[in-house]
Amino acid sequence: MTDVRKRTLTHPAVGRDYRQTSFWLASTTDNLTARKPLEGHLSVDVAILGGGYSGLWTAYYLLRDNPGMEVAVLEKDICGFGASGRNGGWCSVRFPVDADALERRVGAERARRTILAMHDSADEVGRVAAIEGIDAHYRNTGVLSLARGDAQLPAIHEVFNTYERLGLGSENRLLSASEAYELIHATNVSGALLSSRGASVHPGNLVRGLARAIEKRGGVIYEGSQVVKITSGERASLATASGSLVARRAIVAAGEAYLTQLSPFKRGLLPMSSMIVVTEPLTTAQWEEIGWQGGQSVGSQSNTKNYLTRTLDGRILFGSRGAPYHFGSNVPDSSLADERTYAKMRCTLREWFPVLEQVRFTHAWGGYLGVTRDWMPTVNYDAPSKLARLYGYTGRGVSTTNLAARLVAGLISGRASGLEDLPMHRPDSPMWELEPLRWAAVRYVQNAFARIDEAEIAQRRPPWDTAIAKYLAGQ
Repeated sequence: MTDVRKRTLTHPAVGRDYRQTSFWLASTTDNLTARKPLEGHLSVDVAILGGGYSGLWTAYYLLRDNPGMEVAVLEKDICGFGASGRNGGWCSVRFPVDADALERRVGAERARRTILAMHDSADEVGRVAAIEGIDAHYRNTGVLSLARGDAQLPAIHEVFNTYERLGLGSENRLLSASEAYELIHATNVSGALLSSRGASVHPGNLVRGLARAIEKRGGVIYEGSQVVKITSGERASLATASGSLVARRAIVAAGEAYLTQLSPFKRGLLPMSSMIVVTEPLTTAQWEEIGWQGGQSVGSQSNTKNYLTRTLDGRILFGSRGAPYHFGSNVPDSSLADERTYAKMRCTLREWFPVLEQVRFTHAWGGYLGVTRDWMPTVNYDAPSKLARLYGYTGRGVSTTNLAARLVAGLISGRASGLEDLPMHRPDSPMWELEPLRWAAVRYVQNAFARIDEAEIAQRRPPWDTAIAKYLAGQ
């Protein structure tokens, strides 16, 4: 048996400033010095591709429940460099498939169990952070879904009605325009849905703290180790340019949107970008004008998915869908540096809160999230091929990754988790269309949604093709 804990190597990215990646990595309390890369050919029980939440949570539960198991994680850059260190800080109880669509697909009882499992996952993130001493800024803040304009009211009413049918109405409350304004003084608010469950976190502290917790339990993490080949079967392995990990029990594909760069996953996921801007810390007087004293995770019902977080140090984070889809599911960093998009986002946030007109914005960044063809996450483990997969969180991954990881860790180790009946546990997800049809259809929907939102803001009639776009993008 090879001891993978005694390698001492030089990292290829020495000197790279990872704090430029996002506000969360810039402000993390963790030392971002990169760990050593993999070199040579080693053997472990479980080899994991991806040092984000999916891979790290999987490693955590495998090590916690199976003392002595040899688990190693391969990460292309550093842990948290991808979506896990770039997201909006929501630890949401919202499943990637919306509640009404989930009920239609799997029935009321199974939908209810799935939503309750999400509630537990959001709580579990906080429990683990406390147990492991991770300063994740975990706060039970709930979620405030705003209807900005009357056109967005039907959406929040539909969600509330679904929760009531599923017996979850007591944790969700419809608010009038005046009641919503009492909680947050945003412009053009016609009403809101207030959900008491859900939390907010500091994603950088959470992902880096989770990596340290894995190492304390005996796991090994190799950074600067990009996987270039996945081999399943009897000699299942993950290969990098400088070495490989042969897995005696399982290899785990946990790279989310970046899996699309490997041929087995090219059509299983579609990478979608999300972009974020963050203000400087606001003054007490500015916060008095804005309200938002409860610190809830705030979102509107726009098709381009606006979401806001109040950070612990008094900033406002504003995010939305970002760059258009790239042909062939490519994920170029250049698309995440579009200043026109960031400028538009700053203008939008100032329209929400005019008091921010002279406020400085200190950070702007983007990242890629993974979307399956039917918006349902996919989790499975095929014992004969030794291949486990978990992916497809559509931007709701901070809590959903925890749920998926507990499920897949139980499948690999043969321990019942009680999550096996969830709809995300399935053999595969539908494939995305071949190019160039995929590119044409996704670009059309992205363009149509932008036009629909613009018409809504201007209080014009919806574009003639609204129904077509929503049908093509529907869950």
